[in-house]
Amino acid sequence: MGNYPSDLEIANAANKKSIDDIAKSLDIGCDDLIKFGDDKAKLSTSLLDNLEKKENGKLILVTAISPTPAGEGKTTTSVGLVDGLCHIGKKAMICLREPSLGPCFGMKGGAAGGGYAQVIPMTDINLHFTGDFHAIGAAHNLLSALIDNHIHWDNELNIDPRRITWKRVVDMNDRSLRDITCGLGGTGNGIPRQSGFDITVASEIMAVFCLASDIDDLQKRIGNIVIGYTKANEPVRASQLNADGAITALLKDAFRPNLVQTLENNPAFMHGGPFANIAHGCNSVVSTKTALKLADYVVTEAGFGADLGAEKFFDIKCRKSGLKPDTVVLVATTKALKMHGGVKKDELDKEDIEAVIKGCENLGKHIENIGKFGVPVIVGINDYVTDTKEEHEVIVNFCKNAGVQCKISSHWEKGGEGAADLAEEVAKIADANISEFHTLYPDEMSLWDKTEHIAKTIYGAAEIIADKKVRNQFAKLEKDGFGEYPICMAKTQYSFSTDPLLMGAPKGHEVPIREVRLSAGAEFIVVVCGEIMTMPGLPRIPAAEAIGLDENKEIKGLF
Repeated sequence: MGNYPSDLEIANAANKKSIDDIAKSLDIGCDDLIKFGDDKAKLSTSLLDNLEKKENGKLILVTAISPTPAGEGKTTTSVGLVDGLCHIGKKAMICLREPSLGPCFGMKGGAAGGGYAQVIPMTDINLHFTGDFHAIGAAHNLLSALIDNHIHWDNELNIDPRRITWKRVVDMNDRSLRDITCGLGGTGNGIPRQSGFDITVASEIMAVFCLASDIDDLQKRIGNIVIGYTKANEPVRASQLNADGAITALLKDAFRPNLVQTLENNPAFMHGGPFANIAHGCNSVVSTKTALKLADYVVTEAGFGADLGAEKFFDIKCRKSGLKPDTVVLVATTKALKMHGGVKKDELDKEDIEAVIKGCENLGKHIENIGKFGVPVIVGINDYVTDTKEEHEVIVNFCKNAGVQCKISSHWEKGGEGAADLAEEVAKIADANISEFHTLYPDEMSLWDKTEHIAKTIYGAAEIIADKKVRNQFAKLEKDGFGEYPICMAKTQYSFSTDPLLMGAPKGHEVPIREVRLSAGAEFIVVVCGEIMTMPGLPRIPAAEAIGLDENKEIKGLF
């Protein structure tokens, strides 16, 4: 993008305010902050308890079209929108997920926005931050250790080592740990069995952490986690191992929301970060609900495209928490639309009206899907310097014909000022109180029917298919009392289908179901379609190779 400074250079040059001043803008006193230096803090439990009687602000969800290698800039747009709302005189703040170290050192890079629409301190946020992920990893692995310890001593619960579903986690991409054998070395080292590692953000502890309404709910959900099955094939819960108390103690401080700021010194919560595939891909309920008591407009985002992230935000997070979104911003870029229209990545800088028109099929399907939840939607085009006026006009006209507003937003280049038009329209829609939010399906619908309804209604599929083993899994989950749980679909983010190469808006395809997983603490059923990786590997040239310290001993290479 021309001679613009890097994201890290922009972040390092930011004119930060003290976290005390950021808190003051939300009417939070210094006594209610647990500080981590001068630029980040957690909120006290007493403050969270005292906010209950305040009225809620407007909730705005930012989602996107199906992701492409060209990028859509969902987090960047979320930050730009908040800065834009504050720029036009609104009291607004943002709620985001915390980044994982795995993607940071792998291929994706950091997740604090970009250009002049970032959350800072960028390096801290993308690395250790306030230690939340370390606490979640330790909590998860404590349960792993307690399971093996119980089996080692007497195994009073009659846990079947072959049916243990609880792995271990580490917040790093490490393909060598996907499948392991543990307990080797003799009788003193436990029972030999096959296991493995997931990345921390795929842990059910992370999902529970982000769906719990308070600390008591957190402990209840942790106790309800099913870690495996007995030799009689009966579920075993974490509470039966007396694990819920110690795990909650490990998470007590981490459970408080983290307060930071944008480049334009507007308040931001960054808290939690579940995988958007194997889990629901949203920041914590407690931070979202807290923000709604502190600001008039709260912007949050959901992972991947609207077919995954927004659907799970609505059907899992909102269903479980009682949250009701007032409007949705659907993010797209001209480059991404051209990729959906068949253009190769190295040719995206060239104007291609026909490809944009074809790519709008993907945009149109997402617009249609969001309407099925009763929430008004506005399209936000994340402006690139290589975009042309004619390409923008095509997208605006397409949206007009679809009955929705479309605004071009230049927040990456101009910050809040560049997002002012988008912010004006978003505030107007949110203030109109026209949202009639509802979930896609009722609790009492069968698990199979819920899955089929999502596939047909949201993905445009003709049917779902599964072998007898998978159908029996559905039946057993209902027999065990989990039939009213919502469905958490795990499939490729790159397509409405399960084929990542099938772009645009395919219709009439089959959605094959490979397996079904129970998340009893998070209270949803994970339906795995295709090959979903819960422990990613590093690319041939990982981002870690460019990260280090410069001559001033400052971090370099983060993006």
